[in-house]
Amino acid sequence: MTTFDQAAATTLLRTVFASWVQDLDLSIESVAADSAVLRMRFSEKLCRDNGVVCGQALMSLADTAMVFAVSAAAGGYLPMTTVDQTVHFLKPAKQTDLLAEARVARIGRAMAFGSITILPVNDTKPVALAQTAYALMRESK
Repeated sequence: MTTFDQAAATTLLRTVFASWVQDLDLSIESVAADSAVLRMRFSEKLCRDNGVVCGQALMSLADTAMVFAVSAAAGGYLPMTTVDQTVHFLKPAKQTDLLAEARVARIGRAMAFGSITILPVNDTKPVALAQTAYALMRESK
């Protein structure tokens, strides 16, 4: 099994994702055996008219963070596609960077499942919780 570390994650962030995901200004905070933490810097361009970070940005943050957690669990990036994402928005996110803590619950040959907690920096109360499922597109042997 290969190693998926911070350097590999940073390269993946710059090379695999659509340009609009890169516009979210994400950075890799940490990568571990079955988890990853991504930061989304606060920007007015991510906000609704009331200054709250929009749900679409939070969902994209969660989905992207889980790609890194699955890659860490697999020992390297695997092409994958989101099969399901359920997000519960718990409180508004205003004027703060956000951290998405993604953890793989189970990874198999064809599917991976995980959960993501999105927290404001310097706050222990989450703004959102997500559950996700991914189809892994491994090469046939």
